[in-house]
Amino acid sequence: QVQLVESGGGSVQAGGSLRLSCVVSGYTDIPSGYCMGWFRQPPGKELGGVASIDSSDVTSYIDSVKGRFTLSKDNAKNTLYLQMNNLKPEDTAMYYCAATLCWTFAVGYGPVSREAASGHWGQGTQVTVSS
Repeated sequence: QVQLVESGGGSVQAGGSLRLSCVVSGYTDIPSGYCMGWFRQPPGKELGGVASIDSSDVTSYIDSVKGRFTLSKDNAKNTLYLQMNNLKPEDTAMYYCAATLCWTFAVGYGPVSREAASGHWGQGTQVTVSS
């Protein structure tokens, strides 16, 4: 059984940092066309991709987090990380770790909901940034 378990969320002031972790278990081979990464859903808004890594370890980020967020992974620990620096109030959202279709990480192509999405998703961790 595949499980993705996120941790590391919390409340910080603008300009602060957080590191999200996602421990993956039960996942041996990522299907072709799938990426690992992070989505987020701000209050009252749609679910959207933030950062992803593909099977060749190429990372991608949405423009609004480039230069501030860094996605990395530790294969020995089966863990995916999202280092978030210089956080802004607009980064406030529930953050989800996912293994899903790579193209859905692009802006405007996020799934309607986790339940409707393909692949595997974690339960989420809340990030709140105050001004």
